Amino acid sequence: MPGGYVDRGESPASACRRELREEIGLDRAPGRLLVLDWAPNENEGDKVLSVFDGGDLGDDETRIKLDGTELDHWQWVPVANLGDYVIPRLVRRLTRAYEARQQGATLYLEHGEPTG
Repeated sequence: MPGGYVDRGESPASACRRELREEIGLDRAPGRLLVLDWAPNENEGDKVLSVFDGGDLGDDETRIKLDGTELDHWQWVPVANLGDYVIPRLVRRLTRAYEARQQGATLYLEHGEPTG
C-alpha cells in the first residue's frame, strides 16, 4: 500500500497524491476520506493516519510503475487474505477502509478499530 509522511505545509490529500506519484507512478487526486486512524506507537509517537479512496483503477492498472525502493511488487489481494501480506494493524485499517468504501462512509478508528 503506498503511503508516507505529510511534509511540512502539505495537506494529507496532497501527500497522498504525491506518494502515489512517487511510489507507483500514478498522478491522481485522492477521493473522499475513508478512514482516519489514531495509531499509538511507543517508538515513534502517536500518529493520525488517513486512508483516501483511490477510485477504480481501470486502465491505470497498466500504467503502474513501482519506484523499486519502497515497493518492489504489487498484486490484487482479497480483503480476507490481507493478513498473509501485511502486519495486523494495517490489516485492521485496510479492512475498515474497504468497509467504509462499500458503505459510502467515513470511519474514525483508534488503532484500527472503530470507536463507540
